Amino acid sequence: MLIRQLLLVGAGGMIGSMLRYVTGHLVRLENFPYATFTVNILGSLLIGVIMGFSAKQDGFTSWRLFLATGICGGFTTFSAFAWENLQLLGQERYGTFVLYTGATLILGLAAVALGYWLTK
Repeated sequence: MLIRQLLLVGAGGMIGSMLRYVTGHLVRLENFPYATFTVNILGSLLIGVIMGFSAKQDGFTSWRLFLATGICGGFTTFSAFAWENLQLLGQERYGTFVLYTGATLILGLAAVALGYWLTK
């Protein structure tokens, strides 16, 4: 069973990564990171549709792994971040929402800067 799940996620991830690459070439403007912005917004819309549909359908687990974890995960992990934040808001866990969002942005930027500094 684990092998099947890994293959579903891997196949979806490959497709999502290719879609991200193509999107990056189709949306190329230098004055704003439109490609990443486009990928993040489209990925967030897609994961919302997938999770909304999944909530209404029994036995959607394999499709959810392929589409949400695989394709959306390969396309953009921001979609998972957005989905998790929506869940926190829906559960009225506002403190966790603020902590998660703030820490992700601040520590993510700090980690990129540190990694760049370490290799310079």
